[in-house]
Amino acid sequence: MRFSIPMLVVLTLVCPCKGRAAETPRTLALRSAGLVATRAELARGDPRLAVPLSLLRAEADQLLELRPASVMDKSGLAASADRHDYFSFAPYWWPDPKKANGLPYIRDDGKVNPDSKKGTDSAALARTCHAIETLGLAYYFTREPRYALKAATLTRVWFLDPATRMNPNLQHAQAIPGINDGRGIGIIESRHFIELLDGLALLTDSPAWTKPDAEAMTAWLTLYYGWLTTSKHGQDEAAEQNNHGSWYDAQTVALALALGRREEAKTLLATAPANRIAVQIEPDGRQPRELARTKALDYSLFNLTALVTLARLGEHVGVELWNFSTTDGRSLTAALRYLAPYADPARAWPKADIKAADRARLLPLLQEAPRHAANAEFRALLEKFDRAPQPGEHWRFAASSPH
Repeated sequence: MRFSIPMLVVLTLVCPCKGRAAETPRTLALRSAGLVATRAELARGDPRLAVPLSLLRAEADQLLELRPASVMDKSGLAASADRHDYFSFAPYWWPDPKKANGLPYIRDDGKVNPDSKKGTDSAALARTCHAIETLGLAYYFTREPRYALKAATLTRVWFLDPATRMNPNLQHAQAIPGINDGRGIGIIESRHFIELLDGLALLTDSPAWTKPDAEAMTAWLTLYYGWLTTSKHGQDEAAEQNNHGSWYDAQTVALALALGRREEAKTLLATAPANRIAVQIEPDGRQPRELARTKALDYSLFNLTALVTLARLGEHVGVELWNFSTTDGRSLTAALRYLAPYADPARAWPKADIKAADRARLLPLLQEAPRHAANAEFRALLEKFDRAPQPGEHWRFAASSPH
């Protein structure tokens, strides 16, 4: 099996077990073929996999000590007064210093109000979903039951156990004091469900994740999908024309695929060329709605990651987004071509962002592009600016060569 040059340095992780066939997991954003192929490489004893395997094990071992989180943990409370309701505050909103009580809050784009992270559910949900994916990968590659057991426990506590389960909606996400009790924009916080879905897909043959568990989770996701696609908040988020709309599409398609609603996924994906790519990307690759932000590079990467994720999901139902281009050149390739040179940490970003972006977020995009767009520049930049793997970089685990 051949890998691109960066993957010769950091290959993906595979199962060391002998004599066991490599099942093909039904992952969505993670490439199942890459997972299977690289697992076989480790089974053959490829020493280049020792470092990434040890990193994943270390990360998963730490998660074994993680106390299962639930919506019941927060000290804050949604306007519904139901602690089972997910609740968070809008991060860029602050008390108005001109008002005695600070209400209504006012927006300061890009500057996170630290109080917005206190007593809410947002950080715990993100941490839980990422942990389930990490543990799912560790189980898939090592077959050690403890990883599957922990992932199953985290899932049950947050989503399934009656005493601690989250109600299947984000009606009270990103509330703004003095303005609203929640808003559609808060739905961006459930983009982490894509990690959740892939993590659970890696547990399907584990006794720790039982058939009743899977059925209960499907029932929960069905209710959430119904709320997401029919509620006023969901409709508001779908109508957004920036990163919010992109991530709405990505998570909605992922949920539809996980629930077996392939035609619904395909229908939504078919709107992406006109509603997302053509609207959000200029012929020269700029993303004006993201460049208008105070963290322009960060948001440009964030939105392009959503669109690339959407393109990856499209492969499951035969919808090709990478090859779409308007007559004047608006495309995913154009957007990546605009951002790609900034993989070089020495290259100055033209805007005065209030906070520097993590440019390593370009690496998975540069790895994905050559599968679809014949551009030697992307591969060359990846080979030049890739660096040693870091914990949590799960894109590496299923990124095999397109050739």
